[in-house]
Amino acid sequence: MTYWQRWISQPRTVWLHKATFQLHLWCGIGIGLYVLLVSVTGSILVYRNELYTAATRDPVIVAESGARLTDEQLKGAATRAYPGYTILTISQVRNPDQAVSISLKRHADIKNRLFNPYTGADLGDSVPLGILLVSKLLELHDDLLAGTTGRRVNGVGALLLVVVAFTGIVVWWPGIQTWRRGLTLHRNVGWQRFTWDLHKMIGFWTLGFILLFAVSGAYLGNPQAFQDLADRIEPLTDANARSRTVDQVIYWLAYLHFGRINGIGIPCRGPGLCDTMTKLVWAVFGLAPAGMVVTGALMWWNRVVRKRLRRILGHSLARTKTTELPLR
Repeated sequence: MTYWQRWISQPRTVWLHKATFQLHLWCGIGIGLYVLLVSVTGSILVYRNELYTAATRDPVIVAESGARLTDEQLKGAATRAYPGYTILTISQVRNPDQAVSISLKRHADIKNRLFNPYTGADLGDSVPLGILLVSKLLELHDDLLAGTTGRRVNGVGALLLVVVAFTGIVVWWPGIQTWRRGLTLHRNVGWQRFTWDLHKMIGFWTLGFILLFAVSGAYLGNPQAFQDLADRIEPLTDANARSRTVDQVIYWLAYLHFGRINGIGIPCRGPGLCDTMTKLVWAVFGLAPAGMVVTGALMWWNRVVRKRLRRILGHSLARTKTTELPLR
């Protein structure tokens, strides 16, 4: 039997399968928590516009009490309330009874506060807590709360996810006679085998989405590297300045990563059932990497960690019994 025939019929006897399994295992362990974080936050942020809308509160209206303060008087009230801060912006509102939002800054600290337009009293944060939480969640997903460095780390993590996905397909292949078993779940097989079947099934049916999110995430994390590669593949000339294929590929990478632009789903013309279903599909399949991490961790625990713990506990128990033997 040739090497290729063995790979087709009995892949587990081939050294490539064993080596790929180890690469898949250790890459998965290395980026497991990262993938879990990005996968869950990404699925939530599919509905970021809806979350922002839900967190937005009605304008704060105050009771009229005398003459309305001028902008300079409001700035003075803000600087007295927050000494050492400088005024960045002051909102312009049409309703004279609406609280005025003023942004202040001192070094890296920025405050957004509401002030009574008649008395200059500080009324609290102008940005609701829900808005801040959604913004932080978005920042966590985009750059791990670490700015440019975190965004680059995201790009590297996404590339490692590509490696995990491709090696996973190699590991998934069970042989020509039993390959269909990797497409569905089976009953009465025990939780350990069920977890393995679930891991394989999720990986197979969601591979396209996982690769889409991984490759597009790598681009969004390091766009200049992708642009440099595109320029090498198809150099920019006067003739192709507006019609380069590589530019279209990069455009669609970013477009497909989110599944929508400004709330409008890819196949849709505007809000409605189509847009709702598109976002639902992206949110559900966005959880696929998280599902792979959870099932993979369960398998690793069962096959490796639990066995080692039993071995360690067994040796400890044996030593304890030895030390307790009476002297003769």
